[in-house]
Formats: sequence, C-alpha cells, structure tokens
Amino acid sequence: MDIQNILSKCDHTLLSVTATTEQIRETLDDGIKYGVASACIPPCYVKYAKEYVGDRLKICTVIGFPNGYQTTAVKVAETLDAIQNGADEIDMVINIGKVKEGDFCYVKHEIKEIKKACKDKILKVIIETCLLEDHEIKMMCNAITDAEADFIKTSTGFSTAGATVRDIEIFKEYIGEKVKIKAAGGINGFSDAQIFIDLGVERLGTSRLVKILKSNEKEKGGY
Repeated sequence: MDIQNILSKCDHTLLSVTATTEQIRETLDDGIKYGVASACIPPCYVKYAKEYVGDRLKICTVIGFPNGYQTTAVKVAETLDAIQNGADEIDMVINIGKVKEGDFCYVKHEIKEIKKACKDKILKVIIETCLLEDHEIKMMCNAITDAEADFIKTSTGFSTAGATVRDIEIFKEYIGEKVKIKAAGGINGFSDAQIFIDLGVERLGTSRLVKILKSNEKEKGGY
C-alpha cells in the first residue's frame, strides 16, 4: 500500500457547521504537510484559505450543500462567488427531489450552468447515492456525462450513508470515459481508501486519513 499515493488523491475535508478559522488553518496546514489533492472547506473560508496557502494547496468548496435544493440561480451565484474568492475546485449537490420525480433535464441543465460558471475549474457533482435507486444512479451517470462535469461524487457525508463498492461499480459501468470518480463518506482508513482506488476512484473525500497519521505521529512523539 502506497500511503503517499493515497494521500495525493485525498480531498482533506472539514465541513462541520462549527468549523472555526483556527480549525480551517489547521486543516490547511495538514493538507500541505501531507501532500493531499486539496482541502475541502466551507465557502465562507475560501478567501482566507486561498490567501493563506497561495499555490501550496488546492482549495475546494461546496455548492448547494448539503441538501441541493437551492435554485439553479443561487447555486450559480455561489459558484461564481467561490471562484472569485479563489476556489480551485467546486463540489456541487444535485437537486435530489428533481431526480426522484424523473426530471433529469432540470438536473442536467443545472450541472451545465454550474460548469459554465466554473470555466476551467474542476467541477465534482455529488449525487448522494444513499438516497437513490440504482436506475436513478445510472441516469445521473448519463446526465453528468452529457453535462461534461469533471467528476461524479457519491456522497456529502451528511446523509444516511457514504460511498459503497456497489456505487462505484455502477459508476464505472455507466459514466462517460472523461468523467472521473470521487468516493466520499465512510472512508475510515487506508485499507478502505485502497479498495476504492483499486476500483478506479481518483479522489477520496475524507478527513480520517490525515487524522490517523497525526495520531500515529503523536504516539511516536513526532508531532
């Protein structure tokens, strides 16, 4: 198991509603130290974070989080604001109610509008797989492919469950070849992370991997 390879695919995440500036700064410091792909933080901290890290770390933030039922116009405005503040990557939540009523045209249009607002920034689309049936996940794979988003993402981590092997298997079968996969929620350790990477996942949303390393370093007296 290559620990650094796993960390390089990790969006080190702090999205707690109680997150403070001090905690965000610690998350950013850890992200730089451990060589993660990005730090995923609340929108209100993006400007501070980008000024703090400069080019040392990618900054990711969330749009329409965690429920996804804001209007498209609000989500687009959130996206534009986040990018203006320095966000490098955007993780948006789909309108799950529209999926449930089968209005995939609405969902696809929304993704396209947010992708347009992102310009050259990475867009990851959170579909909250734990709330969807298999056929709805398949339809979302098609919608995300058609909308030309960069990633499909399993979960917010704020709902009833996180990523599963079954989710990734469906993604791999139905997503377009240009769309990458992010697994988030329920990744409890490096062995879990390796399982998802072996399945073809290119990003992992978690805070636990860095916490494990820090805990190990404390036990050894090195942190």
